[in-house]
Amino acid sequence: MSEPPDTTAPTSPHGPPSGAGQPGYGSRSDRRLVVAITGASGARYALRFLQCATSHCSEIYVIVSDQAAQVIELETGRALHSGDAAVESLLGDRSDVVRLVDKRDYFSPPASGSFRHDGMVIVPCSMGTAGRIAHGISDDLVTRAADVCLKERRPLILVPRETPWNLVHLRNMTQLAEAGATILPASPAFYHLPQSIDDLVDHVVGRILQQLGIEHRLVPEWQHER
Repeated sequence: MSEPPDTTAPTSPHGPPSGAGQPGYGSRSDRRLVVAITGASGARYALRFLQCATSHCSEIYVIVSDQAAQVIELETGRALHSGDAAVESLLGDRSDVVRLVDKRDYFSPPASGSFRHDGMVIVPCSMGTAGRIAHGISDDLVTRAADVCLKERRPLILVPRETPWNLVHLRNMTQLAEAGATILPASPAFYHLPQSIDDLVDHVVGRILQQLGIEHRLVPEWQHER
């Protein structure tokens, strides 16, 4: 597998992006993330995000729901294996940064507020997952880790792909935003003139990275004059 592209960019002239000041900002040596992949369509967003984030983190704890594993195989052809081969089967390559955690493992670090990290991303985020988090239902490690982020005031980014949204969805998202979560729909833009599906995926992944305070070169910064 070819090396992932360099996604590091120089410091913005406009000052540090949102997220600066969080533990681990700006240094791979101590930046830690929690990433959950749930059973909504959009597996490519998750895999591309992990590919990019590994270049900027020392540890990424990844939780994959049973439904997400099925969607990943359907949309990408990658069957999630167990044991030592799990990370390689997910990413297509070995990684000393990514750690897969069982969704039933409440004794893993993301389940505790005492475990310090730089934020959690749920990508893609199913509406069922969002609804449970919005109502404080911690029925697996995904929802428990998200609940911990809210109570500890750590960044929590939800990337829903579902469309259209019904009134229940809208109210759940409003409740999550009021609780401190960032709702980042998987809605790529077209002003950067995408030439492929990968370009569209990169636009959404780039916005996630920005919300975590990670500079990137996936999509050029908007300039008024072209």
